[in-house]
Amino acid sequence: MATSVSPTHPRPNAPRGFLRGFTDWVADLGELVMDRVAGMGDVTLFSWRTMTWLFTRLPRRETLLPNFYQIGVLSLPVVALTGTFIGMVLAVQSYAQFRMLNLETRLGAVINMTLVRELGPVLAATMLAGRVGSAMAAELGTMRVTEQIDALTCMGANPIHYLAVPRFLACLILIPTLTIMADFMGVVGGYAYSIYALNIDAHHYWENSEKFVGSFDLFTGIFKSLFFGAAIALISCHRGFNCRPGAEGVGQAATTAFVYSFVMILVLDLFLGIMLDSIYYALWPDGARLI
Repeated sequence: MATSVSPTHPRPNAPRGFLRGFTDWVADLGELVMDRVAGMGDVTLFSWRTMTWLFTRLPRRETLLPNFYQIGVLSLPVVALTGTFIGMVLAVQSYAQFRMLNLETRLGAVINMTLVRELGPVLAATMLAGRVGSAMAAELGTMRVTEQIDALTCMGANPIHYLAVPRFLACLILIPTLTIMADFMGVVGGYAYSIYALNIDAHHYWENSEKFVGSFDLFTGIFKSLFFGAAIALISCHRGFNCRPGAEGVGQAATTAFVYSFVMILVLDLFLGIMLDSIYYALWPDGARLI
């Protein structure tokens, strides 16, 4: 009697293949998480070393002043131009809605409040990250690729003190000035378009601006800008110091420096905004503004 052979089915092997794929996915996820945690730890250590050198010994004038010029002076035109057009764009976009409510004279309060609290510091920091942060990462990345950073170490100089601390100080000190410039040019741009293009009464424009925009609002924007500048400098310098070999590595360092800096600007803006609002309402529960 011939014995029948049962056909083979792939079903018994399916769980094994599923488990293998699942374990591979978990392993890849774990590797990704470990890489991100290690990267955050590396950034934290780099920031700690920078702060240690900052409070231990300040850089010399020969290394500090060129960075002040590159980061502060050369960034003024693009920040001023950006602030001017942002103020005008705010006037264009807000006028139609305010005209429907017959509140055209309140346009100055909205434009100036938005500028000094949010758009001024955020846009100044974004311009700084795009123009200065990526340039710092590319410059330091090129020095890493060409072994200039290793040469500094061999000569007895600390690369973080010589290269990172001057750039950190320049970003930290000069970004409030750039923020004030962006605020001023945005106020001028919004005023010019509102008065001369939209025919809004200048007296009521400034009266409402003075009534609703206080010194705490200006302080909020400048206080945020300090954290933005510190984040841009630390992230950009870290990406440059850890650049991969080759021209592709330098380009990737510049790109990631801008992307990470921009994301960090938005994250800091959220949490600093929540914190400053809590402080404001704790100091003035009735909402009275400090003029």
